[in-house]
Amino acid sequence: MKLAIGTIAFSSLLMIGAASEANAWTRSGSVTTQRGTYTGTASGGCGGGTCSRTASVTGPMGHTVSRSGSISRVGPYRYAYSRTTTGPYGRSFMRSGWFRR
Repeated sequence: MKLAIGTIAFSSLLMIGAASEANAWTRSGSVTTQRGTYTGTASGGCGGGTCSRTASVTGPMGHTVSRSGSISRVGPYRYAYSRTTTGPYGRSFMRSGWFRR
């Protein structure tokens, strides 16, 4: 599982790019390791004070790990966020909160 989460982070770095005029974007890529090929996709966008992103990585054995999340401005210098990570067997973990900038 740690490898899959690390792969999501690594794949996300590969997929970052410039946003289009509509502030929406999609990226995909793959990386081959000694264990096999991992394929990832990601998409996101911003609008109305909220930015969201989804990403998933599928490993060589067909297992997929996905993550979706969003962040919203809720006041002057205050932001709320949430994200959900779903593992290869359907179990999910959600994290949410707020912070001041």
